Amino acid sequence: MKQWINAAWMACLLCLFMSFADAQRIRVKVRPVRPTVVVKQTPSPGVGHVWIDEDWEPRGQAYGWKGGYWATPPRKGAIYVKGHWAKTRYGWEWVPGHWR
Repeated sequence: MKQWINAAWMACLLCLFMSFADAQRIRVKVRPVRPTVVVKQTPSPGVGHVWIDEDWEPRGQAYGWKGGYWATPPRKGAIYVKGHWAKTRYGWEWVPGHWR
């Protein structure tokens, strides 16, 4: 019985921490505009590299531009899915690109 109660407490704590993890998302009221600075695409550093044109990264409670770089696929045949801005009821949120 005591073991079951301990397991139930652990499950409650896990749910609590998971709810805090969702609260850490960064949402902005106004969608950031891509910088007007033109990033010149350099020659590919090697076969199979993918040019990431637009990317944003969390910086405190805002997003910072991080576009214009070459990335190496994590495995052969991987396809890069571009990131995008998603409108939520709380504002705009960056959905990062990922490998599929």
